[in-house]
Amino acid sequence: MSHHHTVKHTHTHTHTRVPQTTSAQSGIHVAIIMDGNGRWANARGRPRTAGHIAGARVVRKIVEAAPDCGIGMLTLYAFSADNWARPSREVALLMRLFRRYLVAETDRCVTNDVRMRIIGRRDRIPAELLRAIRVAEEATKHGTRLDLRIAVDYSARDAMVRAAEILRGTTDRITREDLAKAMSKVDHWTGECRDVDLLIRTGGEQRLSDFLLWECAYAELYFTDRRWPDFTAADLAQAVTAFHSRERRFGTVPEAAAG
Repeated sequence: MSHHHTVKHTHTHTHTRVPQTTSAQSGIHVAIIMDGNGRWANARGRPRTAGHIAGARVVRKIVEAAPDCGIGMLTLYAFSADNWARPSREVALLMRLFRRYLVAETDRCVTNDVRMRIIGRRDRIPAELLRAIRVAEEATKHGTRLDLRIAVDYSARDAMVRAAEILRGTTDRITREDLAKAMSKVDHWTGECRDVDLLIRTGGEQRLSDFLLWECAYAELYFTDRRWPDFTAADLAQAVTAFHSRERRFGTVPEAAAG
């Protein structure tokens, strides 16, 4: 089959079928760079903020659809460390949107057996958002169907540096496991630092943008021109189906060639 990583979407999803899972542990780890909100709004003659509001509604649909797509862990890139450079009004609106989402979705996550965690720095976000994060994480901590991780004020490079600082002088030899655990700690993730199986980026760009660089070492990459506010559960299912059709070698050769 073709191994082109740029996937052009179609509008026929009637034959899309993906394996189902019932728990966070058994499902695959999908990470999504939710790009294209601003351009979606601009194309409609609306302010960029309208794109962010529309994008927040899509998050709910994708979170609900994820378990039935065989996804056990879903990590969403909501706000990068570089996003602080955006206009202050846009940043303020995004912070309010995050808080509103957490408040509105916490009960839904509890009902749907979803554990929610926010990864990234916590020393620069508004106090009211930090309170909402703590409430949401505490309320959903027993969820077992899906691990939902939302990256806010996140930078993979910064996480690696801060993890290295934690480990400096603690041991003669640092292993990959040591670094992975330290990265989980600095990112406020309490579980295992799981590798990403499938990285999806919407909006047409084809880059990682400092997102989960360590965890994406062997991730399959799936890029779509679809802007995030237009992304649907059927698009997610299509991406997962494409993932399962690929041959993952992890640096080895196929069994037929090895024989």
